[in-house]
Amino acid sequence: MIQLNRLQTITSALVLSMLLVACASSGDSPTGTPSEVQEIQSQLLGDMPLPAASKIIGSDSLIIGRGDNWVGRVVLSGVQTPTDIYAFFQAEYPKAGWTTVSAVKSKTSILVFTKGDRTSTIELNEGSFGGPKTIITITASPKNANVVSPTKK
Repeated sequence: MIQLNRLQTITSALVLSMLLVACASSGDSPTGTPSEVQEIQSQLLGDMPLPAASKIIGSDSLIIGRGDNWVGRVVLSGVQTPTDIYAFFQAEYPKAGWTTVSAVKSKTSILVFTKGDRTSTIELNEGSFGGPKTIITITASPKNANVVSPTKK
């Protein structure tokens, strides 16, 4: 009986600590008023419109360069549902001069856009309980990157 109570106590402590970790904020997003955060993000990402109140998750992102020529991956937390964010990208990217190459709406939605010599792939996933409603991953790269096929030895 004593071991059962001890096991329950340990289990409760583990569950509580996991909940606290899940709820903790990484603190790596830009801070300030919503318009200041939007301005910082637009300086980093240039001509790529972002859903309102979305914030960069710096620990999951790799942004090389800035403005209209950055390459890499940026991960954002979104406050709207994946369906609403999908509709946002479908409507706003073409307005910013991006051409839709492919769009797949599913549990994990993927949109591919091109503009000039650049390609942008957007992946949308449902967020976790108590976290952001949507996780947005934007990958940007040159359209015709020099890709070398692996060779057999």
